[in-house]
Amino acid sequence: MKKIPVTVLTGFLGSGKTTLLNRILTENHGQRIAVIENEFGEIGIDQALVINADEEVFEMNNGCICCTVRGDLIRILGNLMKRRDKFDRILVETTGLADPGPVAQTFFVDDDLKELFTLDGIVTLVDAKHVHLHIDQSSECKEQIAFADVLILNKTDLVSPAELDALERRVTGMNAMAKVLRAENADVPLAQVLDVGGFDLERAVSMKPTFLEPEYPFEWAGTFELGEGRYELVLDEGPDPSMDLAITLLDQVERAESPAACERAVRVWSKEAPVVAPGGSIDAGAIAHLRLALDAAGVKRFAVRVPRSGRVGIYTQHLPAEFQMRLLERGEVRSPVSEREVTPGHTHDDEVTSVGLHLDGALDGKKLNEWVSRLLSEKGTDIFRMKGILNIEGASSRFVVQGVHMLVTGREDRPWDAQPRASDLVFIGRHLDRQALERGFERCLA
Repeated sequence: MKKIPVTVLTGFLGSGKTTLLNRILTENHGQRIAVIENEFGEIGIDQALVINADEEVFEMNNGCICCTVRGDLIRILGNLMKRRDKFDRILVETTGLADPGPVAQTFFVDDDLKELFTLDGIVTLVDAKHVHLHIDQSSECKEQIAFADVLILNKTDLVSPAELDALERRVTGMNAMAKVLRAENADVPLAQVLDVGGFDLERAVSMKPTFLEPEYPFEWAGTFELGEGRYELVLDEGPDPSMDLAITLLDQVERAESPAACERAVRVWSKEAPVVAPGGSIDAGAIAHLRLALDAAGVKRFAVRVPRSGRVGIYTQHLPAEFQMRLLERGEVRSPVSEREVTPGHTHDDEVTSVGLHLDGALDGKKLNEWVSRLLSEKGTDIFRMKGILNIEGASSRFVVQGVHMLVTGREDRPWDAQPRASDLVFIGRHLDRQALERGFERCLA
């Protein structure tokens, strides 16, 4: 079977990825495209910003695609293969805070995916107006440029020719092998985006020697020697409202943190995760990938059944210390006989967060404009990205707002028709004050 070409579309927040994606989906190129989308934030908006088309659109879990890629991406690609006759190629749009390296890596280290897919190229959009605010501080911004096969310097109409030339010298100094295109509104020849001709693996390995070392969707693996019977998994309140976890039975001498066992756990992790509420049961013999619900404050307890004596592997999305995770046998803590942190080889700026706002009532357009103008004039340097779909009083169509730092645009979109009217607004940035944003948005109600 001919391998399916995959294009990875990346670029820092607000660089124009969705604009290019919409061009690809609406231009008459004769190809059927399945889109896999990921975004950083509490409220998923990007899929609603993609123009309705015949193409398949799949939305990844919120969060960083480079942290969840080996679980979510494997699962979605596997589901896509069940409808292989419905598309010709796949386009993966990453969140603006993703390192594209682990995304590319997936198509080279996973044996099943290597047989089915070929990575055609990584296309990186660069915001010519605002990239200077991030290129020196953000490792993700640097990685996006360094791994690109094609670099699109976008928003060229917002900078001078001299600034544009200086930017091109800067990015080619970071990646001399990439093809550089200049564009307004992501308007580039699609043949130079969709038919790159193959990701340069040799260059990727020379740039990052650990490129072919697999990254995992879990941060910790532990091996336990347990007898047949019932145990209790106990967690305290942690940094997230939930935590994914996999439990597997191991061979008698196997360790959960070994490469072979970790690869099997990745396959478990790529299955849909049922939610287990506190007080629920976990069957270690079922090789389960679970999402433990941790919303309620205080200690959470889960029953664990081990069907036979031997070794059991536990894999956790976050480090056990973050949730004070304990495995108890009749009240006594059972410690792992071996363990390993398998945290990814990249880090994120913990100060960069997302705030998602939702209102059911109609908004007063004048109040909204005054609030946004004041907010961006005071906090614009810390607001990397703002995007929303809004219900404006008296308007029959959705109002789409897009902002990057202090530059913001708004336009009427398609009619609401039978769709429930509501307003969703997402901010991504540094030092965001959730309560102040919520109060300001609520004051915009008509």
